[in-house]
Amino acid sequence: MFLFPPTIILRHRKENLKKCSLRGLEKCPDFRFFTYPKDHLPDLSNYFLLTIDAPSLSEVDKNLGLFLIDGTWSYAERMQRQLPLPHLFQKRSLPSHLRTAYPRRQEDCSNPSRGLASIEAIYAAYLLLGRSAKGLLSNYYWKEEFLKKNFTTMQ
Repeated sequence: MFLFPPTIILRHRKENLKKCSLRGLEKCPDFRFFTYPKDHLPDLSNYFLLTIDAPSLSEVDKNLGLFLIDGTWSYAERMQRQLPLPHLFQKRSLPSHLRTAYPRRQEDCSNPSRGLASIEAIYAAYLLLGRSAKGLLSNYYWKEEFLKKNFTTMQ
């Protein structure tokens, strides 16, 4: 059985944990959480950054680790620009047809339904990479709506 690298989450220190879609994953052994800007990140040379404007995930990425930035749109953009040595990891995106179930009111997002909540993005990436997504959406309030919008044929 192949063990995938742990998923790395860089969470902004001002992220509202009461609204955070990743709550409950902090204690999972397959996840490592780091706080921006205080924590130093581990080596990301065997990881890809999940972002919107990048080549799509493919079979080539199957054995790489997943790196995700968790924060509001404006924080996430700033965090990504300030990542140390961004050439050490690749950038990948999810299929553009995926839609969020998370209710958004942010004006700085050009297409609010296109950007997924962090847990939605991780769930979709895990499915596309052939990883077990079991239990990932257990604590996600909009789980049923997200699955209905995007994965009705896969359930």
